[in-house]
Amino acid sequence: MKYLVTGCAGFIGWKVTEFLVVDGHTVIGIDNINNAYDVTVKNWRLAQLQELPQFHFNNIDLCDRPALEQVFDETYDAVINLAARAGVRQSVENPWVYIDTNITGTLNLLELCRAKDIKKFVLASTSSLYGAKNPLPFSEDADTNGPLSPYAASKKGAEALCHSYHHLYDLDVTIFRFFTVYGPAGRPDMSAFRFVKWISEGEPVIVYGDGKQSSRDYTYVEDIARGVIAGLKPLGYSVINLGSDSPIVLIDTIRLIEELVGKKAILSHQPFHRADVRATWANIQKAEQLLGWRPQVSFRQGITALVEWYQENRDWVKDIPTE
Repeated sequence: MKYLVTGCAGFIGWKVTEFLVVDGHTVIGIDNINNAYDVTVKNWRLAQLQELPQFHFNNIDLCDRPALEQVFDETYDAVINLAARAGVRQSVENPWVYIDTNITGTLNLLELCRAKDIKKFVLASTSSLYGAKNPLPFSEDADTNGPLSPYAASKKGAEALCHSYHHLYDLDVTIFRFFTVYGPAGRPDMSAFRFVKWISEGEPVIVYGDGKQSSRDYTYVEDIARGVIAGLKPLGYSVINLGSDSPIVLIDTIRLIEELVGKKAILSHQPFHRADVRATWANIQKAEQLLGWRPQVSFRQGITALVEWYQENRDWVKDIPTE
């Protein structure tokens, strides 16, 4: 098969691309290597991919329609849109770039799928859509009309566009709502990476609130990649949670990393951010039923892999900013 993967130098896109190529497929990768977070880790991931056969890279912004059209001169079995501006707090500071990438970028891809008669489209979405008022665990049919951040709102818009293109043009669409993805070479603005770095380097560990009232449904990146690939089969129009179904209290995450790193955290408590939700927890019955998918990597295993990767690459990783 031949797949177009956007955001191929991103955390999830990197691992999905790797798995597809290792399985013998050809991947045309798109990424604009933007500075949403330090590009050093993006370039590291891209370097791993460029060692693989049947991977071809294009530095393109999803909002650049003429450049995208050139890449769509080829025929693809599916388009996997993992490119996104992610991050709740950052979207409050600059909402415009989130609308550009997450809504306009998605629209450009959908239009090209329509024009080129590509039958399958996969969209990366987010658990942030569930907001603050839905009961836990979050199910896919929950109310997503109360986004707490421009990031969540932009993903709501992208999902709506996907539904309209499915309805109008019979495009087969799978939308994945990801829950707190973590692992080696993860996003440096996410809590798992930050905690490992801060504790390893003896820096203050920023905790919003007391660390006991918030929890996250951490999901290992390789489990996420397996789920995305499983979703390439025909499903009509499906929205599917990918999470661990085992939320971890924030302070327990810190305690585990302390144990694995061998250092105590220097906690710095700050007020809870209004754009954040206090808890995430995925109902994953739909992923089990439609995809035969369940997470395979435990939280301890995943955090251990992240700590080991950090220690192996500490000579350059320690200098990556976490904001």
